Formats: sequence, C-alpha cells, structure tokens
Amino acid sequence: MSIIQTNDLRKTYQLGETTVHALDGVDLSLEEGEMVAITGPSGSGKSTLMHIIGCLDSPDGGSYWLAGEDVAGLTKDRLARIRNQRIGFVFQSFNLLPRLSALENVELPLLYSGNSDAKDRAAQALNTVGLGNRMGHEPNQLSGGQRQRVAVARAIVTDPAIILADEPTGNLDSKTGDEILKLFQDLNSSGRTVIMVTHDEYVAKHCSRQIHILDGKVQKG
Repeated sequence: MSIIQTNDLRKTYQLGETTVHALDGVDLSLEEGEMVAITGPSGSGKSTLMHIIGCLDSPDGGSYWLAGEDVAGLTKDRLARIRNQRIGFVFQSFNLLPRLSALENVELPLLYSGNSDAKDRAAQALNTVGLGNRMGHEPNQLSGGQRQRVAVARAIVTDPAIILADEPTGNLDSKTGDEILKLFQDLNSSGRTVIMVTHDEYVAKHCSRQIHILDGKVQKG
C-alpha cells in the first residue's frame, strides 16, 4: 500500500527576477514499511520535497496523498495535526530545547496534543533508544549521539507511521553515525516507514531504495 503518493508535484520560488523551480513535476510513490533515501546535491530540491512530504510546506501544483488523504489543500490546523500524529521528525541539528531534560524534550509532542500519560510514554521512548539512564540530563550534558537519540525518541513518542530524518548523521562522527543508522533500521524493522534526506552516499546505502533528485526532478528511484 502506498503511504505517500505525489503526482506532478511543483514548487517555485522567486529570487529577485529569477523563478526557481524547486520541484518540477515530481511523481513519487513510497510503500508502507519502506526505508528510503532521498538524495541529491545542494539545491536539487530534496529539502523542498522533504518539507512538503512532512506537511511543513504546500506545493504550488500537483497532488500529494498521505495514507490515502489528499493533503495538498488542507488547512494549517489540519496539517499541524497530521505532523503531530502521523510523522516523526529528526533533524541534523537535533532541535532540542537546551533548558529541558531529555525526558521533558521527548514529552513535548504529547503535551501539544494533550496526552495525560506523556511522562510514561516519553520514558518508554527513551528506553527504546537506549537512554533510559539519561532521562534527567539536559542536552549540554549529553554527547552528540545521545542528543540524536533523544531526538529520535521525540520523533517516535507519538507512534507515527512515518519517520522523516534530515541529514540525521551530519553532525556525528562515523562510529556514532553508524549507531544512529542501526537505530533507524531497527525502527524500520518494527514497521515504521523511514525516509532519510541525505547527500551522503554512505548513509543512503543503508536504505532499501534510493530516490535521486536533480533540478527539481526525480532522476531515478
């Protein structure tokens, strides 16, 4: 079953008098339970595609279906609910709040949706990523790899169907990066769809399929 389907997806930006076609007719289908890498050089359109897949931006043309729902024309409130419930985000820079503990950072998506068992679920997510003994630590008390594990725990705490990771090993050394990639593979094995946006061929090879973007078009995949 296709969990993500795009047809003739388009997105343009104006840079002065120049029109940039960030996405220029992208047709894409991702199946439920896949682990996919979206690759391409800087400026290829992969980040724009990631933002649309993650409901952080809307296309100018074409259609985008997420789990059978046409999301291209949804309201901002509905898109926010989809982001909170269906998609877990992991970013290169971790995006953790510095004055909150690991547990409090992981709780945040649940607090936004009003869950009464947020603390218990956050603790379970941290245990899943191997940080059960670091729950009270703030980000500056954790290594880069541990901070990324906190970010992964925050991404999975709402039990989303999709994990969307943007250069998730970009700020990590190679050994720690391998540990994080293994964590994503484990999450994929548990049934989640994992999408990694990367320019790193080594990272991409850990995925079962690679989709290469160039000049706003899908070249292969």
